[in-house]
Amino acid sequence: MGDDGRARCGGGKSSHVGCQEAVRQLYVYLDGELTEERRLQIAVHLDECGPCADAAGFEAELRAVVSSRCKDRVPDSLIARVAAAIAAEAELSDPTRPSGAP
Repeated sequence: MGDDGRARCGGGKSSHVGCQEAVRQLYVYLDGELTEERRLQIAVHLDECGPCADAAGFEAELRAVVSSRCKDRVPDSLIARVAAAIAAEAELSDPTRPSGAP
């Protein structure tokens, strides 16, 4: 781990993102849920660090395999139950909100 608290596993010289941070944000990176700036920082780290790039590649491939094999449709009854539970929870957390309001 470097003096700045960022673990190094072979890269990260100019990305300002250490290995620990890159791995911690790997899932949101793969989901495309980072800001453009943060996505680029993680991408630079992955370009520079072989072990982290290998981990990212493995996770991306695993997601692709799971996605291609998991084609089951969620039953409408389950969707309705989950929606009702979310609405009930929202109503409990904000009792001033009218019933059925988003």
